[in-house]
Amino acid sequence: MGKIIALANQKGGVGKTTTTINLAASLATLEKTVLVIDADPQANASSGLGVNIQEVDCSIYECIINKADVHEAIYTTDIEGLDIIPSHIDLVGAEIEMLNLNDRERVIKQMLVPIQAEYDYILIDCSPSLGLITVNALTAADSVIIPVQCEYFALEGISKLLNTIKIIKQKLNPRLEIEGFLLTMYDSRLRLANQIYDEVKRHFQELVFKTVIQRNVKLSESPSHGLPVILYDADSTGSKNHLALAKEIINKNK
Repeated sequence: MGKIIALANQKGGVGKTTTTINLAASLATLEKTVLVIDADPQANASSGLGVNIQEVDCSIYECIINKADVHEAIYTTDIEGLDIIPSHIDLVGAEIEMLNLNDRERVIKQMLVPIQAEYDYILIDCSPSLGLITVNALTAADSVIIPVQCEYFALEGISKLLNTIKIIKQKLNPRLEIEGFLLTMYDSRLRLANQIYDEVKRHFQELVFKTVIQRNVKLSESPSHGLPVILYDADSTGSKNHLALAKEIINKNK
């Protein structure tokens, strides 16, 4: 059965989508079969993996609201072994439409049942909020990766996210674990970045990934070309960081 990992942090701009795209591409490069689920209405993971949002007939929205066949929402990417269920701006209104559904916190979990065995890893890119779609993602997931930006307010809001995870664990998904805290946008020249790193390490100890995602121009440029950084510039720091992260996750889950 594929391992379902949600990438969540209600703070925007911490590198969730960048991590989702590039971790997925790195896992696929290491010969794992991977499905990305874009659960963010901004649909950046979809466009970042080369999906033309305008041409999508069946997205996660249709699967959640219209109960469309999940297989019809799966699109292939330029990387062999890497597929995606794209998002759509309509997802913004989905949370309100979902209020009337039975078992509304488990819609994504039910959606994944027919396809979970087809992949080694399923990565869910959550929106920067703790709304019903993110709750759905955490209810469906086996574990959660929490990207933390190496900036001044990095730890602000993490306690809120951890509290949400705790509630979901108690009430909806007892098997939910924290896969790890991932430090992103790290610049070793900045004293602040090192202070944040030390602080996160002190708080969360073994739960912090050894791999750190460094600030990298190629990593910022690649989404505008609809490519993960490993296809855009395989020798870049961003590419090497995400490959190291993928290896760390594979070793952890052996």
